[in-house]
Amino acid sequence: MRLPRRALALLPLLAGPARAESYPSRPIRLIVPYAASGGTDLLARALAEALRTQLPQPVVVENRAGGAGVIGSEVVARAEPDGHTLLAVVSTHVANKYFLPALPYDPARDFTPVALLSRNTMGLVAGAAQPFDDLRGMLARARANPGKIGTGSTESLSQFIGQELARREKLEMPDIAYRSGGQLMNDIVAGHLPVGWTSTASIMPHLQTGKVKVLAVSTATRSLFFPDVATAEQQGIADFDYAGWVGLYGPAGLGKAVQEAWTIALQRAFNDPKLLERFSAMGIEPDLRDGAGLAAMARREDAIWAKAAAAGTIPKPQ
Repeated sequence: MRLPRRALALLPLLAGPARAESYPSRPIRLIVPYAASGGTDLLARALAEALRTQLPQPVVVENRAGGAGVIGSEVVARAEPDGHTLLAVVSTHVANKYFLPALPYDPARDFTPVALLSRNTMGLVAGAAQPFDDLRGMLARARANPGKIGTGSTESLSQFIGQELARREKLEMPDIAYRSGGQLMNDIVAGHLPVGWTSTASIMPHLQTGKVKVLAVSTATRSLFFPDVATAEQQGIADFDYAGWVGLYGPAGLGKAVQEAWTIALQRAFNDPKLLERFSAMGIEPDLRDGAGLAAMARREDAIWAKAAAAGTIPKPQ
């Protein structure tokens, strides 16, 4: 990613001896609008640690879970646009207006896109004791037991994936909502939840325990983290290709200087092999783009959800 000329001019502010007098002037709150231990939380905490040497003030991760990400997002929408309160949120930041009856903010108008951080492949995961080993086996079980195989989800994207799969297969598979991927995975491991769709980052910490198995991935190509796991398309679900992302936002009106300072700091952090190795170990797929790149991704996402809503494949908000 090429740095804009103005961003290059800001390098001394981040690297020079007088940097304590420049932005940021106090610790930065990075709001994660989901519970601790989920994929977005893990990414945010790894990134905050990597940024310790890139910014003159620490980045402090704060979990504000609830309302499919709405509660924490509203905190940032109402914050002062001085760069000291930011939001790490998944792609359903865009989709929520199609799934929820009302939002206390506009996902585009009330936020400033700062950077795209990662791509999120979703995996269909089950506990090792479940009596199926792949997607087709799970679907057969659900067909034989209508309404008894619930699908766990953590936000609008994973909910949509689970319910879209059930719709296409003409199955009754109730959605079971969780506040984070960590909580969903705990119930998968304990056997309380048959299956769930969640991010690779939420699945990876449990993969080597032998207590979980991945049945499918949501994208058209296999995941680098689960190369032996067939995609849903490869298991007979045509045109099934869904992925999310994690983006960094500030409040509306965030100044250019702050945005460009983050462009520099993030580029340096993402160039650190230690952070990339940590991302890989956690199942995080880094995809760093600047604010314009995040804005373009959000517009593309909005068009996809608008089309799905118009086609009636998203339940109308109640």
